[in-house]
Amino acid sequence: MLRVYADNAATTAMSPAAKAAMLPYFDEVYGNPSSPHSFGQAAAAALQEARETVARCLGAKADEITFTSGGSEADNQAILSAAAAGEKQGKRHMISTAFEHHAVLHTLQKLERQGWEITLLPVHEDGIVRVEEVRDAIRPDTALVTIMYANNEIGTIQPIAEIGAICREKGILFHTDAVQAAGHLHIDVAAQNIDLLSLSGHKFHGPKGAGVLYVRKGALRLQNLIEGGGQERGKRAGTENLPAIVGMAVALDEACKHLDQHTAYVTKLRDRLIDGLSKIPYARLNGSAEHRLPGNVNFSFPGVEGEALLLLLDSMGVAASSGSACTSGSLDPSHVLLAIGLSHEVAHGSLRLSLCHTNTEEEIDHILAVVPQVVQRLRDMSPVWKDMMKKEAV
Repeated sequence: MLRVYADNAATTAMSPAAKAAMLPYFDEVYGNPSSPHSFGQAAAAALQEARETVARCLGAKADEITFTSGGSEADNQAILSAAAAGEKQGKRHMISTAFEHHAVLHTLQKLERQGWEITLLPVHEDGIVRVEEVRDAIRPDTALVTIMYANNEIGTIQPIAEIGAICREKGILFHTDAVQAAGHLHIDVAAQNIDLLSLSGHKFHGPKGAGVLYVRKGALRLQNLIEGGGQERGKRAGTENLPAIVGMAVALDEACKHLDQHTAYVTKLRDRLIDGLSKIPYARLNGSAEHRLPGNVNFSFPGVEGEALLLLLDSMGVAASSGSACTSGSLDPSHVLLAIGLSHEVAHGSLRLSLCHTNTEEEIDHILAVVPQVVQRLRDMSPVWKDMMKKEAV
């Protein structure tokens, strides 16, 4: 049986180039980058080269790059650092959206419990925040605007450059969680007026456990989440995970060099998948068809329970998800789908298929063959679907 991995938004397979680049840093160049001897300095040189590579891919400077354990840590450090800077200026208000990743939302909730005011903007049915609503939400005491670059569940791409321009005009810090965008979309932090940006290596064929926080020079002073040594210019204690950092830098560089080629190929697969799944009765594509990540396909199928859908698809060779892998253990419907106006019942029947350049036309054929079968099978057993059809017939 053909096995299809269509859950690349959750994590990606390691790039062979990234894996090969990592190997020497396990048993050849294994010194501590903070050590003054030749072993340590060889490691420090590799660390600096990785920093310069990541910076080049983002349109940043090397000294604006801080390595973290991943996107969640970078999001937390960005928001809490902006809060500390805001406190000093008497600003205790932040703006975000209702469908951010929980690394952002839970950090904002933490601040809210400490007396901060948080404005969560709607993202509308198409899954896109309106630039004018960002502008209207800004207040004299706004310390930060944090809006994700592209949504992790429905793949919608936000007007980042326009939001960044407004924030720069108003003198307000702008952070974007670019975990789903990095390596898949062109990013230029300077041109887009981005002050802080988070990314994670395993979303673009790098290793897990490595991420980046970009901070525009002079924007703010980072607050430490981890105390200890003076690594990362004193802003993240702990010996750097050099193999993972090197692998992440190589994977990002590789992704950016082939971005246009991969985008064209994956978009073709995505559109074919959307066209085919749209033929299932009452299927609903979630999010804008135009402004979405090249590899993201997210559908809701009324009358179908999401967990059963995923289990049956897996038994038929298709690995997919119903939403964020970070909340896969939750029985609650996706907060993203609720934010774009879906009912609890419909949101429970969602399917996210996320593709990359290693997927094939044959795999798309397989998905298009099995998903309609599984949906129909589950609907045939569903009392909810039968009730819906009775009401339709009246």
